Amino acid sequence: MDLSNLKPATGSATRATRIGRGPGSGKGGTSTRGHKGAKSRSGYSRKIGFEGGQMPLQRRLPKFGFKNINRVAYKAINLNLIAALAEAQQLQTVGIEDLRKAGFLRRGQLAKVLAGGAVTTALTVEANAFSEAAKAAIEAAGGQVKTV
Repeated sequence: MDLSNLKPATGSATRATRIGRGPGSGKGGTSTRGHKGAKSRSGYSRKIGFEGGQMPLQRRLPKFGFKNINRVAYKAINLNLIAALAEAQQLQTVGIEDLRKAGFLRRGQLAKVLAGGAVTTALTVEANAFSEAAKAAIEAAGGQVKTV
């Protein structure tokens, strides 16, 4: 067997039904669109969320709240995670790039260090933001905090 004698399994490959090609095809006349109405006409395209004239779900539900366009979203990184990463890779400085390579951050994500867990060794930690408790814990262990 080689590429020259391959063919699809019997019955698996069927030709597309050609609609609107005369009465002999069995799909002539209205061409499977039925009689009258918007859907039978050429150029018809239904709007997103259209429910046939019924009040659409988007308009039936109440609206509330707002999206703050100035919001800055941080990914929370706990101290125990930083300590484990530094120990596993023998790092003295743990930066955003190290967290990204380890898979804790995605590209473009900002990191905020929180005080979950503890740091026992003196580390230099670089992040976009720190909680006060995390900053105090890192400095208490003899480390440094750098805001990027």
